[in-house]
Amino acid sequence: MPADPQRQFAIEIVNRLVEEGYEAYWAGGCVRDFLLGNKPKDYDVATNALPLDIRRIFGQRKTLAVGESFGVIVVLGPSKEAGMIEVATFRSDGNYLDGRRPESIEFCSAQEDAKRRDYTINGMFFDPRNNQVLDYVGGQEDLKAGRIRAIGNPVERMTEDKLRMLRAVRFTARFGFDLDEQTAQGIRRMASEIEVVSRERISQELRLILAHPNRMLAVQLLESLQLLFPIFPVLESLWKPKVAEVIHQMLLAQQSDSFELAMAILLSVVIENETNSETVLNQFCRDLKLSNSEIETIHWLLIHRHVLKDANRLPLHQLKPLLINPNCELLLEWMHIAAKVQNSKSTDVDFCREYLNKTSKETLAPPPLVTGQDLIQAGLKPGPDFANLLKRVRNAQLDEQIATREEGLTLIGLSEND
Repeated sequence: MPADPQRQFAIEIVNRLVEEGYEAYWAGGCVRDFLLGNKPKDYDVATNALPLDIRRIFGQRKTLAVGESFGVIVVLGPSKEAGMIEVATFRSDGNYLDGRRPESIEFCSAQEDAKRRDYTINGMFFDPRNNQVLDYVGGQEDLKAGRIRAIGNPVERMTEDKLRMLRAVRFTARFGFDLDEQTAQGIRRMASEIEVVSRERISQELRLILAHPNRMLAVQLLESLQLLFPIFPVLESLWKPKVAEVIHQMLLAQQSDSFELAMAILLSVVIENETNSETVLNQFCRDLKLSNSEIETIHWLLIHRHVLKDANRLPLHQLKPLLINPNCELLLEWMHIAAKVQNSKSTDVDFCREYLNKTSKETLAPPPLVTGQDLIQAGLKPGPDFANLLKRVRNAQLDEQIATREEGLTLIGLSEND
């Protein structure tokens, strides 16, 4: 098996720092993933070298001072595959005035640095030179027990950065672990304060949570920790036990890693029960700072969730635009999920998939036979009727009733010579 370039780069950084007389270890999530036998997504290094020392050792041109005020220097790898690695000086944090960042920091020992981190499984260091874990917070024990536990006092950890409440949900669900009861109590006590966290940061966590196969467990945790409604206020008055159970089962059945589909499933209760639901949901998604693309996909799925019912009876001019839409596969997945949860046959899904398999893209979305320019050349003046005439021709074309420009013009009472 070929060596992992980023892992090798992380080893080289540690070696270089140690050769220069400093302590240096892998830190945080990469240690957790390594001990779980998973390939780390990225590597972080912690050291007692100061930021200026790190830049001196690795060179100004090979380093970026992106977080120098917090003791973080990015070291650029020798190749694209090696990537870049954050090298952070051991630090302890001052007061967190905004529930996100410390007012000040002090450089310190590895042991003190470990105690400022969020959860024990993220608070370990690893020395790749000696193949040794440095664990000052009980992370190895919690990892073996399958437990997410805050380091120290849970309320203090959550007060420092309230997004940690959502991170507890993500880690617990992602690994299928148990959440330590004291940590859970601390989160419930502070759940309403999640509202002070920027919506951008909340949506970043939600993307990670809802794109993961264990999304249903995460939503159940959000409920039990009293975080669901502060994050999704649009659900609060509608979240009845039977509704919640159906949504749980749908999230469990979802196979794709689509954040947008999971959001649509969660929000479907709103569009089915609220007046002005489209406006309410659009505003909620914008408040959550979702991208335009995400909002458009979620909205499309919600308004089309029942459109393909009895698909085999739909006129082709209605069926084809739905099937050619980029989000159609997500819609079909949702329909399949709904059929499974309702213990019914997915006949409409089967019909759509069969039709897609046997129909070319050119047949699904052929170039228009008649354009606005054609109407102008035929002597018509641009106006409100243009759209209706073009739509009439387009529908007949998609219904495969006409196949030429001349037939299209004839359909609307025009001809090539008009």
